[in-house]
Amino acid sequence: MDYKKIDSYILRLIRESTSERTAWNLEKIRDGKKADWNYIDGCMITALLEIARITDDSRYFDFAESFIDAFIGEDGSIRTFQPEKFNLDDINEGRVLFELYEKTGKEKYRKAADFLRGQLEKQPRTREGNFWHKAIYPNQVWLDGIYMAQPFYAMYEKYFGSGDYSDTVRQIQTVKARMCDEKTGLYFHGYDASKTIFWADPETGCSANFWLRSIGWFCVALADLLEIVPEGAQRDTLVSIFTELMRSLCAYCDDATGIYWQVVDQGGREGNYLETSGSCMIAYAMLKGARLGILDKDYATCGQKTFHGIAEKYLSFTGDTLNLGGICLVAGLGPENNTRRDGSYEYYISEPVVENDAKGVAPFILAYTEIMRV
Repeated sequence: MDYKKIDSYILRLIRESTSERTAWNLEKIRDGKKADWNYIDGCMITALLEIARITDDSRYFDFAESFIDAFIGEDGSIRTFQPEKFNLDDINEGRVLFELYEKTGKEKYRKAADFLRGQLEKQPRTREGNFWHKAIYPNQVWLDGIYMAQPFYAMYEKYFGSGDYSDTVRQIQTVKARMCDEKTGLYFHGYDASKTIFWADPETGCSANFWLRSIGWFCVALADLLEIVPEGAQRDTLVSIFTELMRSLCAYCDDATGIYWQVVDQGGREGNYLETSGSCMIAYAMLKGARLGILDKDYATCGQKTFHGIAEKYLSFTGDTLNLGGICLVAGLGPENNTRRDGSYEYYISEPVVENDAKGVAPFILAYTEIMRV
């Protein structure tokens, strides 16, 4: 593979983006909205900071810093942030604040991190102590939300807190207990602790299927947390959950390409397809887990196969322009007034499949940075 083409692709996306409009947030482009503080851009900025560390190319860091700087006031306020939504997605972008504070010394980044940590303090929780995914999703825990909140939460403890990771670990243990299917070792997309929402199983509270990207978010969260949480019993708990999931996932990739299916356990079923974003996330997690010495080196080989399978199948040229396809634009569960999002197989395969959205591009870049480390 000519990796220089990937570098050019990433730099092209940067050139086409500003703090008012990014080239990779297709939901904003579709709806004609300006950029705001959101997890999609947050994922991309996280990836750009990672590739900046690997390549030492200042263009990546400079864009990331200028983009975030445009949203943070001198008092640490975050432009467009809506605290009343209690949306875990909006915590995610905060994870970049620690490195920006460390490298620039701008106090406003520290203040913004303090603000987001305070937001988590107010976040509603289930009776078992897990964060609600959003205010509009009462008593619901989604795998997505573990990635959106917990790495930031842990990074705050590492940089500015007391180093207490127990709340993060407890919440992940609850996810394992409530959302992991014993038969497959896979995790259901969502869990309603009240067991009352229309998509939830009345006995388990879980949604009906295994959506690839939600599992991918969970994989990335665990891999990143294992780099944050220090050695000890709490990290050992995360290691156990992570290694069990990685072992379970090996049974579900496509043999020929190494890519995973949109509905993970139903490969080959009519309408199902090999999906980019969740597959990139799993590749990243496997590669990183092997690099950290948590997984055997065979997992790095699997991660490489997945990454190269995606590049071969979904990286394509339109004229002289490189594009990344096979990305599910969006999928969710409910709320009550949106019964189409019912967690069924038919629902997950019905959502649009697009090119160049950051929910696929950012994990592709993250996996790429791990490929460069091999």
